[in-house]
Amino acid sequence: MSKIQSLVSSHPLFASLDEPTLRAVLDAGLSRKYPKDSLIALADELWPYLFLVIEGRVSAIKESSEGRSLLVSTFEPGEIFWGLTFFHEQLRMPVSLEARQACQIYQWRRERLLPFLLNNGRLCWELSCQMVNLMLRASNIVEGLAFQPVAGRVARFLLEQTSPDQNISPRHLTLDEIAAHIGTTREMVCRYLHSFSDEGLINITRTEYYITDRQRLTRLAGQYKGGQRY
Repeated sequence: MSKIQSLVSSHPLFASLDEPTLRAVLDAGLSRKYPKDSLIALADELWPYLFLVIEGRVSAIKESSEGRSLLVSTFEPGEIFWGLTFFHEQLRMPVSLEARQACQIYQWRRERLLPFLLNNGRLCWELSCQMVNLMLRASNIVEGLAFQPVAGRVARFLLEQTSPDQNISPRHLTLDEIAAHIGTTREMVCRYLHSFSDEGLINITRTEYYITDRQRLTRLAGQYKGGQRY
């Protein structure tokens, strides 16, 4: 069994399908590969596809009228996403989809997958569950942007890059990329990183961040996220 077949057949959306229907669903889709930093779909585009990530990562990016970027979500192997046009022919993409690293997706055009959805209630139910999960993810993002100060967002980002027994995080993202993750500007990110360093919360080297006071950084971030303590 190929990697595509394995991921499709084991995904909750398709797991209930019998073998002939699953083969027909696979035949209805198309594999697409994208090099690093390439565009998959553009904001405000009519994009009538649902896709499953096979390899790499797909990032959903929201651009403001001032040119600022917000990384709304990242989809990894085994996760699905869709364009709004998949459900409504006149609704356009609210975000751009980018391959921040080389990736492969398996995608279905609306008219190719719709017959399976209309004829299979379990398939529709599982897709609804996937939509609810994404709504909860979006709600957490909005809550963080609306109610958590920038300092707390920077602290939370640093904590999310490490585990409690490993306080070192490589500096693999630029200031602009960190800012896009947490919904602020590179200047604010730079200011708080150096502030944390001056206060003894972190050490910054050319290649990594080292958390020196996880307890204080955790208090600053807000101690809980999704029910888990940092």
